Amino acid sequence: MTKQELQKSLKMRHMRMISIGGVIGAGLFVGSGAVIHATGPAAVISYLLAGVLIVLIMRMLGEMAAAYPSIGSFAEYGRLALGDWAGFSIGWLYWYFWVIVVAVEATAGAGILQYWLPGVPLWVLSLVLMVLLTLTNVISVRSYGEFEYWFASIKVGAIVVFMILGGLFVLGLWPGASMSFSNLYAHGGFAPHGFSSILQGIVIVIFSFVGSEIVTIAAAESSEPEKAVAKATNSVIWRVLVFYIGSIFLVVTMLPWNAAGVLKSPYVSALTALHIPAADQIMNIIVLTAVLSCLNSGLYTSSRMLYALAKKGDAPRWFMHLNGRGVPIRAILLGTVVGYLSVIMSYVSPDQVFLFLVNSSGAVALFIYLLIAVSQLRMRARLERERPERLQVRMWGYPVLTYVTIAGMLAVIGSMALIPSIRSQLWASLLSWLVVLVAYALRGRWSVSQSDDASRTERA
Repeated sequence: MTKQELQKSLKMRHMRMISIGGVIGAGLFVGSGAVIHATGPAAVISYLLAGVLIVLIMRMLGEMAAAYPSIGSFAEYGRLALGDWAGFSIGWLYWYFWVIVVAVEATAGAGILQYWLPGVPLWVLSLVLMVLLTLTNVISVRSYGEFEYWFASIKVGAIVVFMILGGLFVLGLWPGASMSFSNLYAHGGFAPHGFSSILQGIVIVIFSFVGSEIVTIAAAESSEPEKAVAKATNSVIWRVLVFYIGSIFLVVTMLPWNAAGVLKSPYVSALTALHIPAADQIMNIIVLTAVLSCLNSGLYTSSRMLYALAKKGDAPRWFMHLNGRGVPIRAILLGTVVGYLSVIMSYVSPDQVFLFLVNSSGAVALFIYLLIAVSQLRMRARLERERPERLQVRMWGYPVLTYVTIAGMLAVIGSMALIPSIRSQLWASLLSWLVVLVAYALRGRWSVSQSDDASRTERA
């Protein structure tokens, strides 16, 4: 029988790159085009405000993770602060979100690979990617960390190079370029669709930041969890400022926001403006790296959350089984199987079953962020009263900034109901949460029934 403990094999360098990799996703390289198209140069403000919300959420997580470095991370914090229903909800919603992300990213990665392998069916490429990344996770947590380290390194390197080249272009130091900031105001103004579009942009942008919190889950498998989380949450500020705000600012400064190529791929268009040869090929490699990173992290995160749920009795304890290398292999394989089925649905029924799966998981991360903020509000008061020595990392401006964050998340969630293109995600995701709450109620009744049966048996 294997020892029922995860291995603390992740080093500080792994944790540092996991935290960076969680911030830089395919949403930055591809999804930013839709935000720029809908908002204009004011997209920079949308990214800044959404980034502030995420930074505050990460600071709250840092405070709680440093005080209680535990498996399951924020699901456990919700349980401690709000009750078992919150831990159950956060855990299962987060697991569901990531197993659907696995399918979405596998499908996206297959689409990129088909650029070079046009004769291979998409579903074959999707399954190959899932098998390869499943094996990476099954081998060991160190293997996951190593792959994520290099995936993140490539993404960081790409952004740094882009910002250096883009900065030279904007400042007129690039061959054939002259210093100009006219694209920020020359094509209908800084906010051509009005300042209300900035608020709508926040709703779209905030999904790009989902994944920042993975480091607080991985902390439980690092040799120095408190130190790792403190460093990761403290550095999230400059990462958001540099990678998102900085690069988006360069894109809208280099190119007219309404240029034809911006909507499809803003970074390819920017590289083309620099006359970089094979810009589309370079960006495809970078986006594929971002997709594989997200797929890798999705399998890891969903398995650890399921393992944590099983430890608390919120999932079958069968999923607590670890192999000889301390990996919850059954939890990984369940996420993989759900991913396989979802990929199949993306080809069999893309506009019905798969679309519903994507929509029903779309907003759950926002619900989780809201519960994290409420959990921190209650847990901080308890820690100050009972265990002040555990407050190694503190949320700034508590409780004012916590209330501001809660109000901001409620505003973002409420705004989804007003935007036709994403309204269906809100309703479908609320349905997912309702299903989870019903499952929690049924689980409670089943537990009470089992307890009553046991009591009657003892009396007999």
